[in-house]
Amino acid sequence: MYGFEAMTFNIHGGYLEAIVRGYRSGLLTASDYNNLCQCETLEDIKMHLSATEYGPFLQNEPSPLHTTTIVEKCTLKLVDEYKHMLTQATEPLSTFLEYITYGHMIDNVVLIVTGTLHERDVQELLEKCHPLGMFDSIATLAVAQNMRELYRLVLVDTPLAPYFSECITSEDLDDMNIEIMRNTLYKAYLEDFYRFCQKLGGATAEIMSDILAFEADRRAVNITINSIGTELTRDDRRKLYSNFGLLYPYGHEELAVCEDIDQVRSVMEKYPPYQSIFSKLSYGESQMLDKAFYEEEVKRLCLAFEQQFHYGVFFAYMRLREQEIRNMMWISECVAQNQKSRVHDSVVFIF
Repeated sequence: MYGFEAMTFNIHGGYLEAIVRGYRSGLLTASDYNNLCQCETLEDIKMHLSATEYGPFLQNEPSPLHTTTIVEKCTLKLVDEYKHMLTQATEPLSTFLEYITYGHMIDNVVLIVTGTLHERDVQELLEKCHPLGMFDSIATLAVAQNMRELYRLVLVDTPLAPYFSECITSEDLDDMNIEIMRNTLYKAYLEDFYRFCQKLGGATAEIMSDILAFEADRRAVNITINSIGTELTRDDRRKLYSNFGLLYPYGHEELAVCEDIDQVRSVMEKYPPYQSIFSKLSYGESQMLDKAFYEEEVKRLCLAFEQQFHYGVFFAYMRLREQEIRNMMWISECVAQNQKSRVHDSVVFIF
């Protein structure tokens, strides 16, 4: 099929591809970020954003503003755009768009279950859930005592049901088991999404394979670093890695036995695309690793827009907009807490 998308793609996908490219032109530029970083108060941020596409979402917000309000309203804009695209989409694009939200569903499930474990109010937890990952029975997650109940009572009717096959145990839910559950679900989700994109073929398969492989490799590195010094065994660690990506399978074998961040670094430096990421870090340092990964991801997502007639632009746009919201949250927090000197620490410029 590769090379022939131009003949048929626009019959069903042309309008939405044009829409998403239009949305992309509304992303904040470097000069917008420079202006936001100069702001002295959250009111200044609101005033600057009023000249952007976020203006209508923030214009009726009363003072005093809070960081959570800014993030909430910016997320609302993303949700509105997503819902518009989903209602206009036909198969297989509608399924592709639904896959994009499964990651948020997993995060929401973990948030509710962890919060319930620590006896937090369910209503308060629901307000913190990402709106793209909501489903009908999410509030009833609070009643589950172990993985089996979680699946039987709630998740059997959601799109996450197939991913739970490896998670169903009778063990009680504790912090360690919940974190293992999150990573097992993410592994199953990424592998399923990868297979779906391969089935679509063409430019979609080529571009999404690269983006999802990067995501799988990043998760493998994060799992390794986060499990150093915990009771997670090497075999357990290896089971949480996705079965695709640049690191699969030999990199996974090496990562599974790493005991500190410098060993992880020496494994990753064998792979040229990741060499540049780790060269930005000094030895023994992992704090800036997330930012370095985000910067690399943004580069790859922007490249998705260089080709036409594929679905990768929808995934890329959603991820870029989410990165933009993370940037604004960081800038707003720095301004609100009077930490202007740190404002550039975690901002990832998109253009």
